[in-house]
Amino acid sequence: MVKKRKLSPSHRPVMTLLKAVLFEINGVFLNDTALQFELIDDILLAENLRPTDRLYRDSSLGKSDRRCLKENLALRGRVFSEVQLDSLIQQKSALYQNKLREIKPFPLYEDVVPLISAIKLKNIPVGIVTGYCRADAEFILQQAQLDQAFDVIVTADEVKTFKPNGDGYRLAIAQLNQKFPDAQIQPENCLTVEDNFHGIQAAKSVGIPVVGVAHTYPFHMLQRCSNWCVDYLSDLELERIDPSLAPPAEVLK
Repeated sequence: MVKKRKLSPSHRPVMTLLKAVLFEINGVFLNDTALQFELIDDILLAENLRPTDRLYRDSSLGKSDRRCLKENLALRGRVFSEVQLDSLIQQKSALYQNKLREIKPFPLYEDVVPLISAIKLKNIPVGIVTGYCRADAEFILQQAQLDQAFDVIVTADEVKTFKPNGDGYRLAIAQLNQKFPDAQIQPENCLTVEDNFHGIQAAKSVGIPVVGVAHTYPFHMLQRCSNWCVDYLSDLELERIDPSLAPPAEVLK
């Protein structure tokens, strides 16, 4: 029997008041890494170029489609314009959505919806900061019946540089403050959930504490660089991060 681990602190920050929770989709909501690289390889092969290798895949998790394609083309001596890259991304997006439609049931981790529902019951804003393009992010959220659940959605289409750069998270916080001006949301009052090192680096570069979920990398590897770590989203206990979210003592009696 495998012993179930609770929320494990690593480099615990001081969380005085949790005001927002931000999520990556890829690797956190569903595990589609193999499919993503399969489609990138299809594009490279169509250009008569060799596919990605294991070393590149391991080092690029968390990067946007645009960056992955741009890097792989450059490594093979090819330079595409932004317009050409846009065309490739649109091709990949159409193929990706068709592939996901064929998977029954939809490959969403089963604890995603309960976690989002629990956070919203606490009246905490939730957002998305993802390396997906806008079309793919919206498609996934619609399929998961979560398209109305998030207060802000930042995709790779909205920022010039994405993870491990922190611009996506900066934009998400700016948008949250536009939507909730009285909340005065600061990075230290946010929490992000990531599954890979580039995402963790991006959030921490902005000053946002991170929960690493061990969907893609082993627990012990993520624990070294995230503020808290869980095996599963169902292990994420927000009251351990912000004690003010715990039920009143009389309720627990």
